[in-house]
Amino acid sequence: MTPETQAIPAPQPSRVLARLLRHLADLVFVGLLVAVVVLAGWLVARHDTYWDWTADANNSLTAESLAVLDTLKAPLRIGAYVGPEQPLAKAIERLVARYRKTRPDLELTYIDPSRSPEQARAADVTLLGQLVLEYQGRRETLRELTEATLTGAIARLTADRVTWISALIGHGERAIAGTGDGDLGRFGQYLQGQGLRAAPLDLAIQKAVPANTDLLILSTPAVDLFPGEIEQLVTYLRGGGSLLWLTDPGGLGGLDAIAAELGLRILPGTLVDANVRDLGIDTPTVAMVADYPVHQMTAGLSAAALFPGAQALAPRVGEGWRTVLRLATRKGSWNETGPVQGELTRDPAQGEEAGPLTIALALNRPSPKGEGEQRVVVVGDGDFLSNAHLSQGGNLDLGLHLVRWASGQPGPVPPAEPWARDRELVLDDLRRGLLGALTLVILPGVFVLAGLLIRWHRWRD
Repeated sequence: MTPETQAIPAPQPSRVLARLLRHLADLVFVGLLVAVVVLAGWLVARHDTYWDWTADANNSLTAESLAVLDTLKAPLRIGAYVGPEQPLAKAIERLVARYRKTRPDLELTYIDPSRSPEQARAADVTLLGQLVLEYQGRRETLRELTEATLTGAIARLTADRVTWISALIGHGERAIAGTGDGDLGRFGQYLQGQGLRAAPLDLAIQKAVPANTDLLILSTPAVDLFPGEIEQLVTYLRGGGSLLWLTDPGGLGGLDAIAAELGLRILPGTLVDANVRDLGIDTPTVAMVADYPVHQMTAGLSAAALFPGAQALAPRVGEGWRTVLRLATRKGSWNETGPVQGELTRDPAQGEEAGPLTIALALNRPSPKGEGEQRVVVVGDGDFLSNAHLSQGGNLDLGLHLVRWASGQPGPVPPAEPWARDRELVLDDLRRGLLGALTLVILPGVFVLAGLLIRWHRWRD
């Protein structure tokens, strides 16, 4: 038999069996993988488990929201006026799901305004996605859905009474509903989200501070108040009214009578603070408060508050008043009485005192009404709560804590929708290089090497 006609030997039975076993093992592996996927899907459908890996736990309720939910003594019903198939409904569902983890009895119902126009009109719904909350016969309507607004609405529904805050306007003060950089409009919105009611007060029109006012906010007027308005403010203070007074350098704007009632004295000049350089701030007239005394008013505060263009307060107050809390700057600050330019140095001969200096005072005394206590907070700066500076440092949190204490609000402070640190990804040159090498070189090389190894292994078989 010539080589051309020589028969090809049949495959050895052992090699045929090995191939069959390998194919059988592959089939078993695929079957087990499908079974695991199906079982995992079944478990996920029956048991919801959440992991929040964000830096600030942005997909979980804050401790303040959880505390507000604990005050619910009956089911809370939420009506969302949007079609259940619309993307906005999915966003509402994601947020409400956080609350349902703690309160499974929370009811969420979708009402399509186009299909139920009469029901929408009865609920005074004017915006798609508007929420109507109902609890024990009370109702709250939300036009904006965030954790802060939803928790604030729940706080209002569960509160024994509504807290009213009046902010004086009419003479160029910082407007509680204003949109200018120096106004307090954004802060007013946050107060509404906290379950409080904030409204402007013009004494030229109303003639007196309303009797249901729980807190009066004063800021420095651009034009002095009329004598009758000053008299009404003094009457309010002597009658036991609580006060948040935001002063500014350059005078009291005709509110000297209020300062006299409190025994308040202002140090001359403008606060300068070298400590803000550590925060990358080159402006010397920005004062910083980073150390908070232990008190219920400051519980939970940690971020430094920044006060641009502030003045220092003398720590002593009038007879009958007691200092509850004092917020102060650190060493390296002083009240500069000269022009703020060039190289600044403290001059004791000009009445410039070395820090720490008082920038805010919290006072109280037995209420002249005969029960409870009267509370007053005086701050040597109004800019820290203005629209332009509210989001800096811990300004917003500090402002909310001051208002809630001064107005006598019990319980936890609802969240203020903090900025999440992990919403931005910032990489230096080294990390960018490593990321590029990983995605463009290392991972493709691993895949190519794995393919070659698999090919070589199969070629051997």
